[in-house]
Amino acid sequence: MNRANASTLPKPAPRTSDPSVLAEEIVERLTYRIGKNATAAKSHDWLAATILVIRDRVIDRWIASTQKTYEDEGKRVYYLSLEFLIGRLMRDAVSNLGLMDEMRDALALLGVDIDVIRELEPDAALGNGGLGRLAACFMESMATVDVPAYGYGIRYVNGMFRQEMSDGWQVELPETWLAHGNNWEFERREASYEIGFGGTVELAAADGSGDHARHWKPHDRFIATPYDTPVVGWRANRVNTLRLWTAQPIDPILLDAFNAGDHIGALKESNRAEALTRVLYPADSTAAGQELRLQQEYFFSSASLQDIVRRHVQYFGDIRTLPDKAAIQLNDTHPAVSVAELMRILIDLHNIDFDEAWDITRRTFGYTNHTLLPEALESWPVPLFERLLPRHMQLVYAINAKLLIQARREHHFEDAAISAISLIDESGDRRVRMGNLAFVGAHSINGVSALHTELMKETVFADLHRLYPDRINNKTNGITPRRWLFQCNPGLTTLIREAIGDAFMDDSEALVALDGVADDAAFQEKFAAVKHANKIVLSNLLRDRMGLKIDPSAMFDTQIKRIHEYKRQLLNIIEAVALYDQIRSHPERDWVPRVKLFGGKAAPSYHNAKLIIKLANDVARVINHDPAVQGLLKVVFIPNYNVSMAEIMMPAADLSEQISTAGMEASGTGNMKFGLNGALTIGTLDGANVEMRDHVGAENIMIFGLTAAEVAAKRAEGYKPRPIIEQSRELSQALAAIASGVFSPDDRNRYAGLVNGLYEHDWFMVAADFDSYSAMQRHVDGIWTDKADWYGKAIRNVAHMGWFSSDRTIRQYASEIWGVL
Repeated sequence: MNRANASTLPKPAPRTSDPSVLAEEIVERLTYRIGKNATAAKSHDWLAATILVIRDRVIDRWIASTQKTYEDEGKRVYYLSLEFLIGRLMRDAVSNLGLMDEMRDALALLGVDIDVIRELEPDAALGNGGLGRLAACFMESMATVDVPAYGYGIRYVNGMFRQEMSDGWQVELPETWLAHGNNWEFERREASYEIGFGGTVELAAADGSGDHARHWKPHDRFIATPYDTPVVGWRANRVNTLRLWTAQPIDPILLDAFNAGDHIGALKESNRAEALTRVLYPADSTAAGQELRLQQEYFFSSASLQDIVRRHVQYFGDIRTLPDKAAIQLNDTHPAVSVAELMRILIDLHNIDFDEAWDITRRTFGYTNHTLLPEALESWPVPLFERLLPRHMQLVYAINAKLLIQARREHHFEDAAISAISLIDESGDRRVRMGNLAFVGAHSINGVSALHTELMKETVFADLHRLYPDRINNKTNGITPRRWLFQCNPGLTTLIREAIGDAFMDDSEALVALDGVADDAAFQEKFAAVKHANKIVLSNLLRDRMGLKIDPSAMFDTQIKRIHEYKRQLLNIIEAVALYDQIRSHPERDWVPRVKLFGGKAAPSYHNAKLIIKLANDVARVINHDPAVQGLLKVVFIPNYNVSMAEIMMPAADLSEQISTAGMEASGTGNMKFGLNGALTIGTLDGANVEMRDHVGAENIMIFGLTAAEVAAKRAEGYKPRPIIEQSRELSQALAAIASGVFSPDDRNRYAGLVNGLYEHDWFMVAADFDSYSAMQRHVDGIWTDKADWYGKAIRNVAHMGWFSSDRTIRQYASEIWGVL
């Protein structure tokens, strides 16, 4: 069907929101799509039938949104991300459609509790942490602010992994979120593309100019097939598309091998294809793991670029107008190979000369950097890259030649600067620098907090910034208030509506009106009641899942994020040990009851991160069972932290731990979610904490520790942690207890190496910040005992989180980078 006659078709009548009609539709779907009657239906059947009814209403708006973009001949945004941590979708869709009350009533007519069945929906295992959750928030906000967009990623069958604990150790098990299908997705087999690896590059016939085109003949080929999921914006004014790729073999079975008796070998190609999209972040500690990760990144990048170019040529004809109709945003370095892939498509498939192709490419791409950690700015061994992507290696060398000649001849760069900007790292074995490729191949490079953006200019991209001083810009991250307030904290949402009206539901910055009631005793009492109710929900969940009893009246001190040494869960655990010692030594003092809550996954090959998880569980086992503590301190590590668990933990938190080493966290978004749900932050001046302090006021956020500049200065001057540890009584005693096996009697040397690392180098400044952190925790205790002060600060945090909406962030991207608003 073409655009000319699509608009002449009759449009479906608006669907009713009457609960009785919705109930009838649910029963109809249950009968004819699920194959069950109401008597035989199980909870998962009711969930599936309900999703199908909701989905019909989403599809109406999805088709209308797509058609409007075609008719307007509008520019689209294409967001390429290896992660989309979208979580459960039913409540999100119902809420954004404005049908929550009606759907609740409809199910009640059928004797079904919506809150029970929605818990059965699996979390989509499409991400790991902040990067993927940011991408999910951005997709929802793009639909909300009416930006036509596609998200592109991989349809992981097993995702990252499901985390379980075995004697306190992390165990990685397959995530099986697709085991029973996915009612939200639609296969689009007509938009499949061939993806190649390896092979040779041959010269084609010369054109009239004497130039020779190149023809890549891959050795291995797979089919990328898309599955589309609708993404509903607030009030459903627009529905955008999340397109996820799955891999299929060219030949699903090698019949010759099968008939010869090699029944396993006959499935070799199918197994290779399945491996491409089975697991998020396969461990890259082996050569095979590195190869699979690079294959994954090229697979989804190539499929996405082919799809974007196909769509553009189909509707606009001239490939040269691509930058006018498509804005492609690279979410970190994972899709950076897209720069070389678009060059290949333009040069080899559309016969555009190199310089014009390079101009089109740079005007089309934007690149978001999420890290200052050199190891996280991906690089690939040249032999691996060249073997898998021989044509792309040629193009990388050609781009690099253009870059280095320009830098040397026009800007007089010396050898050190040339080495820093080169796309090829020659400091050891030659490696392709994907961060540098993304930088030079984009017209915009943005950081995700003000501090992070400035540090990019001074550190990882200092010389590239000197060469291209107008490219780096800041777009501070944000979160969608729909999921992270309206949906996960309905009690607080209702209370806010009663106090200041509904304006904040469409403009989150209207939350600032809460300043007017922050010190009102009656409002504080209601606010405290909502918080307590949320804490009871979490307490009951932990009782049911883990057999733990925690006191909802205690302070819930929460650190939930990916486990990494720079995020400093270790600092938090050591402080818990020091506090444990103090409580036992001085039981006569008025200690504030605390529950220290941890959650997060460690990468399977990250030894120290997994050891930190074990330490948290070992410390919990000792403290939680010591009668001398009298219940004043508990430590809990919650397994398999995910979006759905975050939606329970964020509203229940009193204190938010944002304690990364200053200068190492790009932004963070958990800090914003906690603040929006009424938690106070204890943190360093790192990432978006800096801007949070500016918005909420320095008196309403608990900042401690070294600044990024002070961290850099200490490292430069030769930081020695041993004297600092020896001068701190609480720190030295806590480390001695951990190192000597007090918390690991079954293996007294388990943590000796971890503690010795703090004495010898302490790269993440745990020792340097410990005393400041401990003192701030005792200051937090003092605030907690003055409830009027505590809740006044908490309410002001909610009031000033409106600026940290992803709607604001997306509007900035749209107007300043993408040119679509």
